[in-house]
Amino acid sequence: MSRQQEGQKPENDMIIADGVDSDVVEPSRRVFAGWQWWLFAIMAVAYTSFHLISLNVYPIETWTFRILHVCGALILGFGLYTGARFAENGHQLSPRWLDGLAAVLLLPALYALVQVFVMRQTMAGGAMRIDPTVETWHFGTPLIAATVGAIVLSWLIRRPRGSLPIAELVLMVCAAAASSYLLLMFNSPLRASTGTAFAPIGISWAAIAGSLLILELTRRVAGMALVVISAIFIAYVFAGPFLPGFLGYPGLTLNRFFSQVYTDAGVLGPTTAVSSTYIILFIIFAAFLQASKVGDYFVNFAFAAAGRARGGPAKVSIFASGLMGMINGTSAGNVVSTGSLTIPLMKRVGYPGRSAGAIEAAASTGGQIMPPIMGAGAFIMAEITGIPYTEIAIAAIIPAILYFASVYFMVDFEAARKGMRGMTRDEIPKFSKLARHVYLFAPIIILVAALFMGYSVIRAGTLATASAAIVSWISPNKMGPAAILRALQLGGTMSIQIIAVCACAGLIVGVIGLTGVGARFSSLLLGLAGVSQLLALFFAMLISILLGMGMPTTAAYAVAASVVAPGLIGIGIQPLIAHFFVFYFAVVSAITPPVALASYAAAGISGDNAMGTSVASFKIGLAAFIVPFMFFYSPAMLMEGSALQIARVAVTATMGIVLLSATVQAWFFGPVKAWQRVVMFLGALCMIYGGIYTDLAGIAIAAALIILQRRGRNGDDKPGVATT
Repeated sequence: MSRQQEGQKPENDMIIADGVDSDVVEPSRRVFAGWQWWLFAIMAVAYTSFHLISLNVYPIETWTFRILHVCGALILGFGLYTGARFAENGHQLSPRWLDGLAAVLLLPALYALVQVFVMRQTMAGGAMRIDPTVETWHFGTPLIAATVGAIVLSWLIRRPRGSLPIAELVLMVCAAAASSYLLLMFNSPLRASTGTAFAPIGISWAAIAGSLLILELTRRVAGMALVVISAIFIAYVFAGPFLPGFLGYPGLTLNRFFSQVYTDAGVLGPTTAVSSTYIILFIIFAAFLQASKVGDYFVNFAFAAAGRARGGPAKVSIFASGLMGMINGTSAGNVVSTGSLTIPLMKRVGYPGRSAGAIEAAASTGGQIMPPIMGAGAFIMAEITGIPYTEIAIAAIIPAILYFASVYFMVDFEAARKGMRGMTRDEIPKFSKLARHVYLFAPIIILVAALFMGYSVIRAGTLATASAAIVSWISPNKMGPAAILRALQLGGTMSIQIIAVCACAGLIVGVIGLTGVGARFSSLLLGLAGVSQLLALFFAMLISILLGMGMPTTAAYAVAASVVAPGLIGIGIQPLIAHFFVFYFAVVSAITPPVALASYAAAGISGDNAMGTSVASFKIGLAAFIVPFMFFYSPAMLMEGSALQIARVAVTATMGIVLLSATVQAWFFGPVKAWQRVVMFLGALCMIYGGIYTDLAGIAIAAALIILQRRGRNGDDKPGVATT
């Protein structure tokens, strides 16, 4: 059953959230019916309501809030995502004795959970700490046995899509047990002992179980790439003392490491801090836009504005995917949600499947660098660097314009070269009709205005979410109480993927911080900078892309910011420039071969080869691989400098992007000869570079090429055919 078909069962099936398509990342979402649907719907509504209340009305202690945030995602995630393929499409049901074995594992899981309440009573009676023997044999051992056993069984058990295997229930109980113990200990004076030899051994057992559960849920919702990278980093903790050179370090014991990795030094650190506040808030906002049909209005408006231009659906894809991707927070998820509409339309007007998928992948990826939300990247950057959010959002304006200008002109020149048409008047919504509902842009306007008026991100996001519901009351799609609850449910299911990914990234960040490998990597970059700063930047680019391959944007940036950014700052680059450099390459890893999640998702819709689509999307997003280097050579791109410098760099860099697009597509005002493409590429680099003399040289080259084309130097070439 396809994802779209599942989404057509609103009455009896769990709402299918926008995310990575099940054909791209297995295992798939489970769709329930009957009382199970109501149970998980209520759980999802309670989960999102808990966040809204805690963030706006009744704040709770930070670590407690984050533990509950991760725990809730684990419980919902194991219910909605299967550990193995479903028993459909030729797959047979697994033997029933596996369910019996899972039922046996439910006993130690429940025993560990009960022991937490026994420990709570013991400490309430005046005990300073729990006997380590009790923690190990009555809590840790049954918890680890149940966790490991249930994870393995979940890989083997195959059941129909609508059923919940007992193994998944065991994992939910294990998540509750581990989180309950951590809540108990972290709300006592023993919290101060984490990371020392005096830390209760139970914290380590709970952290090991919690880490295994996070890794397993991440495998289910985001694939193996991030899990493998996390496993390598965790293995480094214990293998590091035996490694030579800069990789070696003194070492950490199992108890010291795991008692600290599930604190704000790791899992509960910056990545979970952002996912538990800003990210989930904007996921709820996106859910309200979807439930109120305001998001559909954005797409229809883009069709009305650009649909009739040559290659119209591709240009619609740029605007719609950029806007929704900014809020969505995941490149591959945005490809699935908007690409299912735009890719078939692009193919209808003449784009090959590969080009259609590549355009959608590049546009959806660009949403992650579009202010003000930047797919939550701006909030993570603010959390890590301490730079005010508004300063980050303003700095992102010119780079975002350059990226989308590049994609737009790539599309436009390809459409001109291939003689493509736009959509007919009958195929697009009437602009005059849409103009009467322009007030549906109010949630976005309120969000941006509130942020720049000085409201906190949480307050601004809450106001924008509320406005989406209020605006719907004067639109054809009014949101009543049932629709609001449905939006809260949708927000809960949509949030699982990104929360799991952020928690998993926290494991990696914890390893980097606790072992000091990030500092040693910084010294390596510093050594390279002594030879050449450009070489150091190039090396940092490769590492950022490598760390980001196969990972969602949020996790990719969080890991790269811990490993690469400190090294760039160490060689004299300003923190804002260093983090933007890392952030850009973490984002474009989604369209960089050989592991390009956004391109793979687009290929699944277009029906073309995944690797070919990733190469094509890499070509369309080429500007994103050049512009970050210009941050270092021309800080005015990030609004660093006088107004005149910023304006000059913005204009000339945009002109350079146009030339770069023309170079790639072999079309400017007409077909472009091979030698002209070489000259055009040099002119593009000169203007993107940002220096006064290089800008003048680039402008001279562009003017000469325009004159050549206008004079008909290529007049013998037939329209629609490129000369190479």
